Amino acid sequence: MFDLSLVEESRYRPFEVVSPAFVADEVAGPVGGPVSGRELHRSDHSPAAPFAAVELGSVAGEVRAGLATVDGDHLLLVRDPERGQVRIEVRTGGETHELAAVETDLADGSRLSFVLCENQVTVLASASADEPWEAVLTDREGLLEHLDLRDPATLASYTYAWGGPGELREVRAGLFGMTGLRDPHLVQHADGSPYVRDGLVYLTATCAGAGFFRQAHWGVFTLDLAQPRELTQVGQLFFRRDGLLLGDHAGQVVLLDDGTWLVATSSWGDFGPQGVHVRHTTTTADVLHGVHVLETEPTPLPTRVSAWDPGLTRVDGRWFVSFVESPSQDPFDFHPALAAARPGAAWDDGLERVGAAEDLHQCEGPVLVELEGRHWLLASDGDDRHYPVFDLTMRRVGRLDASYPTNIPHPQLVPLPDGGHLMVSFDGTGFGGDVLGYGGHGDVVLFRCR
Repeated sequence: MFDLSLVEESRYRPFEVVSPAFVADEVAGPVGGPVSGRELHRSDHSPAAPFAAVELGSVAGEVRAGLATVDGDHLLLVRDPERGQVRIEVRTGGETHELAAVETDLADGSRLSFVLCENQVTVLASASADEPWEAVLTDREGLLEHLDLRDPATLASYTYAWGGPGELREVRAGLFGMTGLRDPHLVQHADGSPYVRDGLVYLTATCAGAGFFRQAHWGVFTLDLAQPRELTQVGQLFFRRDGLLLGDHAGQVVLLDDGTWLVATSSWGDFGPQGVHVRHTTTTADVLHGVHVLETEPTPLPTRVSAWDPGLTRVDGRWFVSFVESPSQDPFDFHPALAAARPGAAWDDGLERVGAAEDLHQCEGPVLVELEGRHWLLASDGDDRHYPVFDLTMRRVGRLDASYPTNIPHPQLVPLPDGGHLMVSFDGTGFGGDVLGYGGHGDVVLFRCR
């Protein structure tokens, strides 16, 4: 019988405008005035996907930051003290359009950031380096009337840009980090054992963006088992499908026996009326480190409804695939399900339905774990606020004994060398308030075995 109790050990808020490991440009000193007759300094670097940011450490006067082309097209935040506002503007085909503006008394010396997540542009502001970032302005629908940065050729023509005629300091530009983290999932070997390198456990997690599900993307992180207090980002994963660059997320990475990486994810990157489905690819590239843009294909799961949160483990020579089934996304209705391949076959060969907890309606985050020689499927039930546990026939056998934070925290167990366990999870603490709405949530919450 499943028997495990955990208590909350710590929590913290992961928040990075430009991800520290993925800085493309950094300027420490003052930047101001036109350069070679131009107001904008254009970087030599273009983001690999439309998840990018430019941080301005201190501003004075009128300043601009964002993305620009060699021909003068641009997408920028503009601080305009003469008009007492900050605005977002786009220039295409020789015409400049104001997408959104907000009145502000932001003082000289304040910080500003341009953030692009998918096709949503957000302006962040902070009174000083000691004050937290706040979202002050955002736009998506207006931008789509002029520009779609999910198009690879379009995005490739834009590079990071910043400039005056005012003065700014401490510029950082690069791939966007996160407003929070959620959906942690261990990177595993085929048998379910965690992938560990130099004492570090690797996990994937959804990097919450400045906006809803389409504004999030996927990252790879390490956790130091000796001092498991914070996750460190080491990889950025993006996806190209249907001719677009997207931030699909919520999945798992598995190292197969032949040394290739199996990457399974969920199609949240273009979430809409078409619903969500699971996709996958295999690659020999080291997807745990650096930036990768991957091509994927649909996964042949035995379901006719939307699906997400795939997880894979081989048990006694047979692959099991856990996932979420969702018969409706308006309103959301979802529950854990389990499939299995033919014994001895590849992970996706002849996947058949084992069962599903169809009596649950707000239950996701299924995780396949091994405890005391047996394998179980753990999930998270937002209605009853606990973690139900199933065996590999999808028979409910109990629940995980641990406190239940807000939102629908996933119960990712991490085995420790001493035989104990950590649980890496998250809560619903948001970011962006009324400006951004739902989607920027995710304090990381760590639990430890009693």
